[in-house]
Amino acid sequence: MTDKTTTPYSSQCDILAELWVDYKNDPEFEDFISYNDIGLPLAYAISTGIVSSTPLAQGFITETFDLFITGLEIEDTGFENLEDILTLTGLSE
Repeated sequence: MTDKTTTPYSSQCDILAELWVDYKNDPEFEDFISYNDIGLPLAYAISTGIVSSTPLAQGFITETFDLFITGLEIEDTGFENLEDILTLTGLSE
């Protein structure tokens, strides 16, 4: 996992929520989506205001985000949205 996360927690929630909604059936992310079956929907629920965050939820989401960044083999430079990440990795549509 990354040593230092610079992407704000609220952006992590938004990024992971978008990833879960838009790419949950994408074969490129199949293993990641399957493994993070708690962190991704939790990020979505927090991002959309369905539930409020808790320290425990933040732990799940931060871990999921770190796994995402690590899996893509990029450094967390303070991302604002999923498109920034996908563009950096060449996965952008």
